[in-house]
Amino acid sequence: MGYVGCLQALTSLNPRPRFLPKHIRTTTASMELNAPIRYAVVTGANKGIGLETVRQLAKAGATVVLTARNEKRGTEATRLLHESGLSNVVFHQLDVRDAKSIQSLADFITAHFERLDILVNNAGASGVEVDVDGLRAKNIEPATWLAGKAVNLVQDVMKTTYETAKECLDTNYYGVKNVTEALLPLLRCSTLGARVVNVSSLRSELRRIPNEQIRKELGDVENLTEDKIDRILQKFLHDLQHDALEANGWQKMLPAYSISKATLNAYTRVLAKKYPDMCINCVHPGYVDTDINWHTGTMTVEEGAEGSVMLALLPEGGPTGCYFDRTQVAEF
Repeated sequence: MGYVGCLQALTSLNPRPRFLPKHIRTTTASMELNAPIRYAVVTGANKGIGLETVRQLAKAGATVVLTARNEKRGTEATRLLHESGLSNVVFHQLDVRDAKSIQSLADFITAHFERLDILVNNAGASGVEVDVDGLRAKNIEPATWLAGKAVNLVQDVMKTTYETAKECLDTNYYGVKNVTEALLPLLRCSTLGARVVNVSSLRSELRRIPNEQIRKELGDVENLTEDKIDRILQKFLHDLQHDALEANGWQKMLPAYSISKATLNAYTRVLAKKYPDMCINCVHPGYVDTDINWHTGTMTVEEGAEGSVMLALLPEGGPTGCYFDRTQVAEF
């Protein structure tokens, strides 16, 4: 869908989505009795927005598989949710860059639930090495970050290496793609209408990419393919190796993170066209105070999870192939 189509699909829902963020904070006791159980997976969920997404989905009555790369941290996060009264959360280890780990999760869901209704791809990596103390010492205003004016202020405390960039692309794009493809057979078994939510970023927006050709290719949804996306990412890595990112029109601020999220949005659109019976969308959660932005954000994780949860619980006939800025349809 284009921007107008996404907006029309969202506004035409009758009734409006029942599980709007302000309702999600209620207890499960207030949820509709005898509603069918939704089975959900959230990646990168032992802290931050991912953990809060698990919490809100569980409060809405879903059975949620909390996944994390670190088993100890994931188990502890699950224990704390249980202590808060959310017994409908289970933990399973997942490294989105490890094929065996992904298959283990798919096998677990098959054995225990036989289907999957919701997948929230939240795990992410920044793609840079950061001198955190040096960054904090700069005391950059949030408005400067949001306006994109911090780029020249942070070059001496942020470094993009081939290794950090590769890790970023393997997590934010290929990790999402591999997890989604492994779980697609289970999503297609959903009797409630599968929902896939890819957590993106403001950095993903095409207008932020200086290279006009890259903007055009990623924005041409009619001719967009996974092969084209792969070629763009390989070109990025090639230019990085040859110290040619700025010369060839890649973003100067968080270049690997930015292109990983732009291509994630593109993959979302490709997938939505391929599976029109599902609602598959991507969402910028807002400028949230989390580890991935070194706690420079101003929003709470509760606010940051609202968009993901709204899209995960869209009613039948909801928008698909769309990009959201929190809970509002936005331009790619």
